[in-house]
Amino acid sequence: MSAKDRFHNVVKSALVQDGWTITHDPFAIDYGDVQMQIDLGAERLVAAERGDEKIAVEVKSFIAPSTISEFHTALGQFLNYRSALRANEPERIPYLAVPEDTYEEFFRLRFIQEVTQEHRLNLLIYNVKQEAIVQWIKLSNTAN
Repeated sequence: MSAKDRFHNVVKSALVQDGWTITHDPFAIDYGDVQMQIDLGAERLVAAERGDEKIAVEVKSFIAPSTISEFHTALGQFLNYRSALRANEPERIPYLAVPEDTYEEFFRLRFIQEVTQEHRLNLLIYNVKQEAIVQWIKLSNTAN
């Protein structure tokens, strides 16, 4: 089992405060001979006519010396998880959770924005001190 990210519980708490039910911690997903664990699985009843909204959240703290290196790792994980979800739970939408300060300082750089757009990287922006979600950026409607 992989180690939980430093802000795992912060994001978990923020999701609960935002009305989500944590269904998996971690969210294990198998694809053939490959086993992976996404940090969190959650769902929320949006409206009776829309049914359940389901997400899978990979939490990142971006506290290492090289933010671009962490981004490379996070992007690779996101793409792998999205592919596995597409095959196993296509209704579950993957998100990468990043701290608000990292989003403001790093994810607004032109190159990072272009990569994020190109790969349809869904972002969940969280405030560490408030343990709150401050923004959702959804670039894809499904796990596809």
